[in-house]
Amino acid sequence: MSIDKITPNDSRIKHQYAEVGGRRWHYLEATPENEPKAVIVLVHGFPDLSLAWRYQIPMLLSLGLRCIAIDCMGYGETGTSTNIHDFTFKTHADAIAGIAKAIGVPKIILGGHDWGGIVVYRTAQWYPELVTHVFSVATPYWGPTENFITTEELVKGPAPQFGYQLQFGSEDQKVERVVQGEERIRKFFKGMYGGRPKSGRALMSPEKGVDLGVIEEDEIEMTPLLNEEELDYYVAQFSKTGLNGPCNWYRTRKANWEDEKAMPAEGKNGLKQPTLFIQALHDNILLPEMSKGMEAKIPSLTRGEVKAGHWALWQTPQETNAIIKGWFESVVFGGKSKI
Repeated sequence: MSIDKITPNDSRIKHQYAEVGGRRWHYLEATPENEPKAVIVLVHGFPDLSLAWRYQIPMLLSLGLRCIAIDCMGYGETGTSTNIHDFTFKTHADAIAGIAKAIGVPKIILGGHDWGGIVVYRTAQWYPELVTHVFSVATPYWGPTENFITTEELVKGPAPQFGYQLQFGSEDQKVERVVQGEERIRKFFKGMYGGRPKSGRALMSPEKGVDLGVIEEDEIEMTPLLNEEELDYYVAQFSKTGLNGPCNWYRTRKANWEDEKAMPAEGKNGLKQPTLFIQALHDNILLPEMSKGMEAKIPSLTRGEVKAGHWALWQTPQETNAIIKGWFESVVFGGKSKI
């Protein structure tokens, strides 16, 4: 069964900009035909764009939501920065609050995926009076920590599947030095989004990261998750700024920890907002066991799950949308705290 989705040049979306914190943030905006019931801000992850939400925006419009899908720092028309603090969760929380102020909206709903999932949790913690509801696809909640934990400590301890973060965040910047130029960027996105190298080698493993030799030497089949128009759009956007900005997200662990030391105690205790978490059951990095105990920090938590890998927004769009829609109808518009 086909499902409606926006295209890169869709007439239902407008490209908008807001000046926040001395930087210009780009976002896609889509408005329902009738007076919006609420405003939702959507936040993508790595390596992605605001177009990540192409399958979800038409459904959200049908529910009467005004949709704002941002390009995060380092991505798309928002551009990039040499200041690592421009990539933190707090900077993005401030940017989202600034966009809401710029468009004159006192309350917003948040939706996130991958890094965007952490951004929406933290935005709800930093701005509890602004954010009424939150949903996250694939990304479970984890709170600020009292002590700083390095990525190396995580990889050697409870999360060996985060080994790829050591590669993406490496100071030698080898990933962004190898993955540049239209041809290699195209191969990178084909492989990251599920296209198979013709040699049979694996492009990426969670423990070690990307086999850059595949990008340099191999051919990669077309990804099943994008069509040619969408792939062209991604390649064009990433050809402008490269992968340094996206990789900088993996260099922010210390900066995020320092920001969060100043978070009000109420925020550090978790989320008071009704929250939906959709587990991608076949995600080999954000594993199902990582979401255990979320209810202790998010009392009004609704859980859903889809039989998808990390790209659940696109792999199982009908199932993912059905869970989101049901939550909106019962919780956001139905007045329940959870399902």
